[in-house]
Amino acid sequence: MKALVRIAGVASAVLLPLAAVAQDIKIGFVSSLSGPVAALGIPYEKGIRAAIAQQPLIAGRKVELIVLDDASDPTTAARNARKLIVEDKVDVLIGTSGVPGATAMAAVARELNTPLISPTPLSIPGAAGAWVVTVSQPFQLMVAAVVERMKKAGVGTVAFIGFSDALGDLAYDSLAKSADAAGIKVVANERYARSDSSVAGQILKIVAMRPDAVFAGNSGTPGALPYLALAERGYKGQIYGTHGLINADFVRVGGSSIEGLQVPSGPVLVADQLPDGNPIKKVSMGFRAAYQKAHGAPPVDAFSAYTYDSYLLLADAAARVKAAPGTAQYRTALRDAIVATKDLIGTHGVYTFTPDSRYGSDQRGVVIVKIDKGQWKLVP
Repeated sequence: MKALVRIAGVASAVLLPLAAVAQDIKIGFVSSLSGPVAALGIPYEKGIRAAIAQQPLIAGRKVELIVLDDASDPTTAARNARKLIVEDKVDVLIGTSGVPGATAMAAVARELNTPLISPTPLSIPGAAGAWVVTVSQPFQLMVAAVVERMKKAGVGTVAFIGFSDALGDLAYDSLAKSADAAGIKVVANERYARSDSSVAGQILKIVAMRPDAVFAGNSGTPGALPYLALAERGYKGQIYGTHGLINADFVRVGGSSIEGLQVPSGPVLVADQLPDGNPIKKVSMGFRAAYQKAHGAPPVDAFSAYTYDSYLLLADAAARVKAAPGTAQYRTALRDAIVATKDLIGTHGVYTFTPDSRYGSDQRGVVIVKIDKGQWKLVP
């Protein structure tokens, strides 16, 4: 495990007296900074660092960020979450980079009554998800948009290949539901592990079925494997994927094999291509500027914006909490304030949460983008 890193926001001279008296707000941040999910986890960390650099104070209080690497391991993610709450006394958790790890963190958050803002899609209904919200769009919402695109393109059959874990299950279930409603037949359900180096056997089965399209339920750099294998086998059908594929490493590794790939995305990825009247455009361009200032280069992924939005959500909710940080009362009040959030404009959508819905996004948080000569372009 990498050593933890602490970052304190620096207040302006005018606000120093207030910050000196007020208790800091502690954020426990867990991300996959190493291992197979690092292609998501590293951008996640960069996103929250950019957010804190842009807004170092929340409700007049300094922010202390404690970062732990879970090495892409769900057990480590859960252990990190417990350490952050029990030993470091954090007020809120943000993380982590994969569905299995985020699910493990959610169990700890519920047990220890600490709010968790997940940048990764989670589907935890009822009391089990009472302390969790996610800024990532629901998989069902995102996949439904892809299936709508398939239907318009005349796709009648689609084959699925995805990770052999919770993310793969979530993607397949979403595809099966939307495809059935659209009259599209799912003809295969092939799986592979994130650490696998080949999917040749699975792709041979898929190609033999001659589906009109292939949909991959995966994420990050390992998500390129099916597309590379499809290209090697000369597959000429349409290719689709999830929003988990939008990062520079995936595009680099996929190369020409992903030309024409269509995936759902939050509007932030193509913010400069949005109409000026879109309220998400202004926030997204503000994120790009903050990221550029913090890291010396523009963002080339959609993942860093999820943790940026997580921080916006936290800041908005904390401004409505009267209790003092570092207490059980504060954590409960913060959870209640987060769940009561309405119409908060972020980079990936406009967030409104309710006790019955821990996903904050709606259709405003979804666009379809396509790889065109190595660049993501908005599909009208």
